[in-house]
Amino acid sequence: MPSTRRHFLDTLALGATALGAGAALPATLRALPAEFAAPPVQGEWDTRWPARLTGRVRTVFDVPEIESGYGVWRASVWATQFQRVLGHTPTDLSTALVIRHNAIVLAMQQAFWDRYGIGKSRNVTHPATGQPTDRNPALMGAGDGIEALQVDFALGPFMRRGGIVLACNLALEDLVALVQQADGVSEAEARTRTRAALVPGVILQPSGVFAVLHAQQEAKALYIRAS
Repeated sequence: MPSTRRHFLDTLALGATALGAGAALPATLRALPAEFAAPPVQGEWDTRWPARLTGRVRTVFDVPEIESGYGVWRASVWATQFQRVLGHTPTDLSTALVIRHNAIVLAMQQAFWDRYGIGKSRNVTHPATGQPTDRNPALMGAGDGIEALQVDFALGPFMRRGGIVLACNLALEDLVALVQQADGVSEAEARTRTRAALVPGVILQPSGVFAVLHAQQEAKALYIRAS
């Protein structure tokens, strides 16, 4: 297993240990319902989301690479550390997660990955084993052979805790072209199908860079390159 992956897993384990042997996870990290938030806004861009970045520490995590889903999990790890080490409460902390560039596939539902062979075509590797996988690592659950905290840090639980997930429309256009070619449909129909395949609750933005800058300008969010 690569040293960077091992180090990240060790960090997760230390976080769990610091909570106390046998102790339950904090309320913000407990297993959450599988249902995601409302479906993505279609048509007019939703630019109101920075108002949801509140509290003492507001962050925007930039995820441009797939990296076995680790960029997504980093958007949650920091909050557990700030609570444990600095004594912050969950309401002190808020996060926007921007999925763009090569990582755009992390914002897509598993059915999309299955239909268009995303795992194989993008050389995606399993976060724990480093072996090729057909699963979207950002959506992996308890049956996928990952650490319990990684399950709690997946996109669904992240959004249920109030995290904001934003997707780059420019990067999504590459997937539109993929769908158009694979399904033999018009560009307009391919775009409709691709947008419908976004993970429910993900907010589509004109671009990932737009989303990052909007978070910084409107919410004074601290920028972090997460992958």
